[in-house]
Amino acid sequence: MISRRPVLLIGIAIGLLFATLLAATCSGSVAVNLMDVLRSLFICPFQDNCDAPELTQRIIWEIRLPRILMALITGAGLAITGAMMQSVTRNPLADPYLFGISSGASLGASIVMSLASSIAISITLGAFLGAMFSVILMLALAGRSAAIVERLLLSGVAVSFMLSAFTSLILYYSSPQLAATLLFWMMGSFSDSQWHELALPWVTVLTGTILFLIFHRWIGVLQAGDENAHTLGVPVNQFRLLVLLVCAAITGVLVAHVGGIGFVGLMIPHIARFLVGAQIHRMLIMCIFLGGTFMVWVDIVAHSTLTNQVLPIGIVTSTVGSLFFFVILKYRSRKDIE
Repeated sequence: MISRRPVLLIGIAIGLLFATLLAATCSGSVAVNLMDVLRSLFICPFQDNCDAPELTQRIIWEIRLPRILMALITGAGLAITGAMMQSVTRNPLADPYLFGISSGASLGASIVMSLASSIAISITLGAFLGAMFSVILMLALAGRSAAIVERLLLSGVAVSFMLSAFTSLILYYSSPQLAATLLFWMMGSFSDSQWHELALPWVTVLTGTILFLIFHRWIGVLQAGDENAHTLGVPVNQFRLLVLLVCAAITGVLVAHVGGIGFVGLMIPHIARFLVGAQIHRMLIMCIFLGGTFMVWVDIVAHSTLTNQVLPIGIVTSTVGSLFFFVILKYRSRKDIE
């Protein structure tokens, strides 16, 4: 008999996401009431005569919706990336930062931004190439030990620190104006999001999610151990590399658009696994809704905490993430004592 609890929890998560999107559309430097939001979203696009003020419609459609949707896509993408990396490596601490993928994407984007006047590639391509380079470098460092998950993780940590050091070097030798721009970008922001920028992150995250769902049985077998996967005919090393490359592509595209944002890929999969269990298809679906909801609320907090100022997204996620793991640590310590 199929348990109804995961289905119910996923339904609640969908409702929570919908309520969050409405709350985010209402909040901002100019307050908009809920009825005007509903009219602007569901009535005005289809009728010439609409009760919502034109200025309100422009604020919602031209400023808030692109920013909110970018936050939603980013949260969902980072959450499923973290969930996949934790599953195929069987390490609960695995996420794009631990494997150096985020550091590689940041380095690639920083190089492009520093040399923008002399090279002809986009920040997105630079971040994508940087993320792919980090995976290749990690595998090269691991060498023949790449099949051993623990050594792969150690290689990832080494790559992460190495590429972060190069990024810091670029920052150090940049002009004050460029250094300030790079620093703000590296801390993450949705403020400059536009409609035309949503397509690539959306397609990348959607494609990755579909691939992960198609191969969810192989991922589930990998969670049980490499020997079991080999026995059932799964090409373990090749499949793990494929998942890492897809995660690198998603992370690279997201980092290029919104900057470096930590803790989402680490924290959200833990919450999703606690709610719906470790079955990968349930956890993926829950990660999409919880990751999107969390990131939209982070954006609301970033815009509403200070008057006429926007906090960098990375500061908010790092603060919430560190508090989350502090609470988890205290809870488990108390449980061990009991």
